Amino acid sequence: MKKALYYSLPLFLSATLFAEEAAPAARQQSMWQTLMMIGIALLFFYLILWRPEQKRRKKMQDLRSRMSKGDRVTAMGIIGTIVRVDEATVILKMVDGAKIEVLKNAISDVQPAAEQKSTETSSPQSSD
Repeated sequence: MKKALYYSLPLFLSATLFAEEAAPAARQQSMWQTLMMIGIALLFFYLILWRPEQKRRKKMQDLRSRMSKGDRVTAMGIIGTIVRVDEATVILKMVDGAKIEVLKNAISDVQPAAEQKSTETSSPQSSD
């Protein structure tokens, strides 16, 4: 048993030495692969998630800033016509005549008054 251990010891040592010499190159390559994957993931998230969200947010901000009296808006599922526009809020008039105050940031859809009139006149009303 001692002989087998004595003769196999140099094999184990040489295998360990070769493994230590090859390890830094593998670590270096692995680091570059990791950095490349992180870069690709960041590019993917920017192109697929962040950029379209920024465009959508900017478009909604423009719509909210151009709101005026008479526009029809949807806020949290509530549909109403704008009566007054304040700095951070909007007063909406409901169908039954009630008025509510809503934050501008809660508004999800704006139909300008001119567009609203053209859709009402172009769609025929059926009298059953």
